[in-house]
Amino acid sequence: MAARNHPTARQVRLGAELRKLREAAGFKAREVAAFLNSTSAQMSQVEAGIAAVSAERIRRLAAHYACTDEALIDALAAMAGDRTRGWWDEYRGVLPQVNLDVAEAEHHAAYLQEVVITHIPGLLQTADYARAVFSYMRPELPESELTPRVEHRMRRHSVIEGNAPTPYLTIVHEFALRVRVADRRTSLAQLRWILDQIEQGHASVRVIPVDQDGFGGADASMMYMGGPLAQLDTGLRDTPTGTLFIDAEAQLGQLRTLFRKVEKASLEPTASRDFIHRLTKEL
Repeated sequence: MAARNHPTARQVRLGAELRKLREAAGFKAREVAAFLNSTSAQMSQVEAGIAAVSAERIRRLAAHYACTDEALIDALAAMAGDRTRGWWDEYRGVLPQVNLDVAEAEHHAAYLQEVVITHIPGLLQTADYARAVFSYMRPELPESELTPRVEHRMRRHSVIEGNAPTPYLTIVHEFALRVRVADRRTSLAQLRWILDQIEQGHASVRVIPVDQDGFGGADASMMYMGGPLAQLDTGLRDTPTGTLFIDAEAQLGQLRTLFRKVEKASLEPTASRDFIHRLTKEL
């Protein structure tokens, strides 16, 4: 079991799922360690994502836990067996780990659903828009940190623009579409870019007009990432202390409910496209 200094969110999630299986089977970590001829410390490292675990060992553990959910076992084994390095690894040591974790999670998602209230979604931002947002951070970022953040955000677009694009539905509040993070030229180019992404089928966009009745979700910003199985879905929410990855079923259920409520308050995709087009005329 090779140790990791900085496990990714995906590796942590795999460990957490293995812990859930062990606890559901009623085993203590030391009992499983004895079964594997290992130690409790090593088991803790595996379940914390700090130590790697092979697909073969996952299947052995699943059998020991009497887990008969073959789809789940296959999905966890696939997570363990995926050792490929993604483009985001180029930014390791350059950007905060959470930036890499988000890109990796998007890459592996079966579908993406997002709600944004105050800013254009990262997956739809232009480089000028992203630069304006990052330039507003405090303390102010030096160019050596600002440029890679913008580059990383632009490269995230590949998940919805590649040869096998991930289905992406985003719900955007009118406020986010109207606020000028830079100037009129940047805002106009940003709106036109969104319309282009809609036209090319890269994104399905729904808008919540500022005068829409029945919308009380000012704090509803979130991203929901579909997993290979519903129980492996992941939610993301920004908090005052950073981005929070959510995998507890009860909390995922709350996010799904929240998304449905927000979606109900939004315009249909065609009406949303027309709404954004009108905004470009107003600019």
